[in-house]
Amino acid sequence: MRLDLFLKASRLILRRTLAQKFCDAGLVKINDSAAKSSREVKTGDEIEIKKGNRLTKVKILEVPAKKQISRQAADKLYEVISEEILEEEILFELNFTD
Repeated sequence: MRLDLFLKASRLILRRTLAQKFCDAGLVKINDSAAKSSREVKTGDEIEIKKGNRLTKVKILEVPAKKQISRQAADKLYEVISEEILEEEILFELNFTD
């Protein structure tokens, strides 16, 4: 499954287009390397997401077979490894008019 689809299915990022913008801006990493939205994810990968001044690291426990899954099942796709507040906020402006 593509990274942007996984981020949407797991509800780590609520929209696929938003997930793509995060990846394009370099705010998403897989296994400590910058990741494009088209990169394939697999069980065991570690994803790092920077949102504002928050850094969240998760480990993929399961890759869903379908693009859309229930809210309850989405929580079981990953486990949170760490969440931290960064001292400086990542300045990133999203253009929502696309």
